[in-house]
Amino acid sequence: MDTRSIVKASAFLILTLISTPSNIAICCAFLDMLLTDGKLMPTDVILFHLALANLMMALSRSLPQTLTAFGCTNLFDDLGCKIIVFCFRLFRGLSISLTCLLSIYQAVIISPNITKMAVLKNGLARCLLPLIIFLYAFCTATCLNPILYAVSKLINNTVPPYTYNLEFCFIPYPDAASYVSAGLINFFRDFVFILLMTFMSVYILVLLYQHGKKVKSIRSSDRGQSDSRPETKASQAVVTLVILYVIFFGVDNIIWLYSLSVLKAISLVNEVRVFFAALYSSVCPVVVIATNPKVKAKLKRLSQSVKSINS
Repeated sequence: MDTRSIVKASAFLILTLISTPSNIAICCAFLDMLLTDGKLMPTDVILFHLALANLMMALSRSLPQTLTAFGCTNLFDDLGCKIIVFCFRLFRGLSISLTCLLSIYQAVIISPNITKMAVLKNGLARCLLPLIIFLYAFCTATCLNPILYAVSKLINNTVPPYTYNLEFCFIPYPDAASYVSAGLINFFRDFVFILLMTFMSVYILVLLYQHGKKVKSIRSSDRGQSDSRPETKASQAVVTLVILYVIFFGVDNIIWLYSLSVLKAISLVNEVRVFFAALYSSVCPVVVIATNPKVKAKLKRLSQSVKSINS
């Protein structure tokens, strides 16, 4: 292996080793809460589906990229390529849309009762499951295109123009129109979600700032108590996730737009884009575990139970 292959393999291996166990741990924590308490709070439901989407992203992109970088070949046949490409596109779309839904729900929850947002508090919780089902259906509908073209091998091993080269699979589009249109559909879908979650995050930050000023003006000794409120911590965690996604989205989609403008993008450019596309699935669970007290407590109990069984 040359230096570039070693760096690539190491990078994707690290993503896989972080993303897979951490997202599995979050899913197990929420499933244990569901079995123990009989229900999950709306925020927990969104985080569970987000962890599941991130886990599937890691399994459908980071893991194959890691194996390919270590020299594994012929991982999939044509059907396998169609399934693996579809899964990554689907769960990538779910990852961004669920992060957007999480930011909207958090903004509604912490909004004062005198604002227009307050009327959505009860309604949004009741409609949460239909909304998540809609997001699954919507992302599925916008990710069907690659199924038509994904293949495991190319004729004469020559990469033709208008082809997405994933190394373990290829997506050769028949012409420039289908190549560009498929890319722009995904770009504008993600861009709408990014704008919405950014707006909601700014709204959350404004509310937190106004609340902090109000508490400080009433009694400065209460400031520490205000900062430690569960709603405040949850809001700060949501804003952190949104900021990270905006950064990763920016790099990913700038490179994506560049690849749409050229017949054949440099392989290194595509590798960087794929890395940033998969990076959120590794960073997100770390943020959730670090900031969600219920997840931390549940994982601690599960860890203690495993230790007691082993002993």
